[in-house]
Amino acid sequence: MKKFWIKKGLMFFCFFILALLVFGGVVMGLWNAILPAVLGVKSISFLQALGILALSKILFGGFGGRGWRGSHSWKQKMKQRWDTMTPDEREKFKAEWKNRCGGRWRMSENEGAATMGAE
Repeated sequence: MKKFWIKKGLMFFCFFILALLVFGGVVMGLWNAILPAVLGVKSISFLQALGILALSKILFGGFGGRGWRGSHSWKQKMKQRWDTMTPDEREKFKAEWKNRCGGRWRMSENEGAATMGAE
């Protein structure tokens, strides 16, 4: 039984290293093939590609993990919270989010047309 777990651990380690090499190579290859020509940035090394990969994992929680996008419990909690609010509390909540976002996320059609015409 112990041999089984040792083999399984070695297989996992080898798979992890292989995945790291493949993903790092893909990031480096795509970066060096596209971004220098499009944006005029410098080419990157393999270690820098691994750093970008790690940074994207930290910021966006990718690679198939559940992350914040995989869980719908926050939607359910928000709906329950919204349903228990009084109309005054709802207006206060909307005003706070409008204040935080500067009101730029939801424009009426008239505001949108006025903004587009001003450019």
